[in-house]
Parts: sequence; structure tokens; C-alpha cells
Amino acid sequence: MTPVTSLGPRTLKGKFVTLEPLEARHHDGLLKAAASDPDIWRYIPVDPDKKFAGRLPWMVKENEAGRLITFVVRRHADDAIVGSTSYLAIQPMDARVEIGFTWYVPDAQGGPVNPECKYLLLANAFAAHYNRVEFKTDAKNKRSQAALKKLGAKEEGTLRGHMWMPQGYFRDSVYFSVLAAEWPDVKAALERRLSAF
Repeated sequence: MTPVTSLGPRTLKGKFVTLEPLEARHHDGLLKAAASDPDIWRYIPVDPDKKFAGRLPWMVKENEAGRLITFVVRRHADDAIVGSTSYLAIQPMDARVEIGFTWYVPDAQGGPVNPECKYLLLANAFAAHYNRVEFKTDAKNKRSQAALKKLGAKEEGTLRGHMWMPQGYFRDSVYFSVLAAEWPDVKAALERRLSAF
């Protein structure tokens, strides 16, 4: 196995978005975006009463400890912060990492933002010699599952009663992954998809 190298934090720039490592200067814009629509948090483990503002201090601590690498998603068209995404469950010894805690404001959904974010994060992970990039989503979140399948990630199965959700239920989590050997085909498909925008 080729030893992995650092995932960052580093800025990842695409045609439509730039992923900027989370810093204090982003907090106000991120909180404003996060408050734009309560439906963003339907399937994400955020306390409905405290909302994203209650989760942000935890994310800052996890980033400082190196257990999480959170990116702010900045859209080039209007220079707006339109969401966030993270590397989590970072396991260099096993060359494995998860992409998750991803959310976008409603007007950034359904266009080039998510596919380009995934493209940038996957490219960065595989360039750092990670072998497996995984994703997990709430079994109730059919939109997220469809997006992961469209991305080219392989569905692996469901962990029943996997996580307690602050929304008041034990979540079943559906796992997906992309392996390094699959990346060339996934990359080519994403590039074709992004070229259509």
C-alpha cells in the first residue's frame, strides 16, 4: 500500500465553486446560509432547537483536533457561501475517509454545486493515495441516495438503528463508496456531467 499523504486542509477550486477550509471569518456567512431553510436539516444530525449554530462550535473543535476537515462551499457566480461539506472518519492507516455532513441552501441544489464538490473532494482524496471514500445517508433520504448513485458510488448496505438523530429517532444509515480503482470511471463521468453546465 502506498502511504497516504495529507488531505489538507487546503483550498480546492473548481469551475463553479471553491471549497475553503473552515475559518472564523466564515462563521457569519455560514450561519446565515444554514438558517435559510429549516428543511436543510431534515436528515442531518442537528438539534432542531439549536440548529446549525449549536453544531458549529463542535465542528470547530473537531477541525482543530484534526478529526474533521470542514469546507465552506463558495459559489463563484455570486461569491456566496451556499453550504458546507467535510471529510470525517479519517483513517490514514486504512487509507479510508468519509465525505459527509454535506448541505446546501435550496438554490444551490440540483445544479453543478454538489457534483463539483464531490469531484474536488474525491480527486483530493485519491491524489493523497486514499483507497476508499465512503458516504452514509439516512435511509429516509431518497434524494441523497439518488445523488450518490448518479455520482457513481456503489451502494453497500444498510446499518439498522445506526445513529440517534436529534430529530427524535434512530436512523438507519445506507452506506456507499468509491474505491481508487473505480475513480477513473467516476471521474470521467463527473467531468462529462459538469461540462454540460
